[in-house]
Amino acid sequence: MSTPLAELPVVSSSAELMDIAIKTFGPRMTPAADMGDLARPLRALLNETNGRSNRVQLGDRFDVVLTPRTTAAAALLDDIQQGCGPVIEDPLAGEFYWLVPPGSAERWEPHPRAVCFGAGHTLTLPPLRKTAPPGPYWYRRPYWYSTSMRDRLVPTARLRELLVLLETESAPPQPLPEQSSTS
Repeated sequence: MSTPLAELPVVSSSAELMDIAIKTFGPRMTPAADMGDLARPLRALLNETNGRSNRVQLGDRFDVVLTPRTTAAAALLDDIQQGCGPVIEDPLAGEFYWLVPPGSAERWEPHPRAVCFGAGHTLTLPPLRKTAPPGPYWYRRPYWYSTSMRDRLVPTARLRELLVLLETESAPPQPLPEQSSTS
């Protein structure tokens, strides 16, 4: 049922129109509870699109394994599965941030050179197009950026195996035992 034009009120300002709307329809509705959750990824997407760093909650899209910089592990993952998965390098700290499936932190077994962080932590992602220093950059771009074979998160089981393998291979040489000299 529509109101004839002759019965519509004449208003002189937007504030007056708002008052009429409130009287007619009730007070302004509060946003739905899930709108805050929706706003966070939209802001993140806008930051990524506009080339800005972006602080994200871990545990939603991914968790992170923090290790010393190890290009050998990334290269081996490239060979094993035709693409490593997303990795951020912080050259100043000499660290890699491996983006792994969400929930990995709950199952991560202690490792002397790697720590896994998940829900309850945040991470600042570099701009998606940043692939070189200065500062943290994408050593391997994330899956949501391209459609290449690297469209996956880093598998934690394989990453752990490679870290153990590389740790034993790159262990410092042990000193030779003292030899007695006889003359």
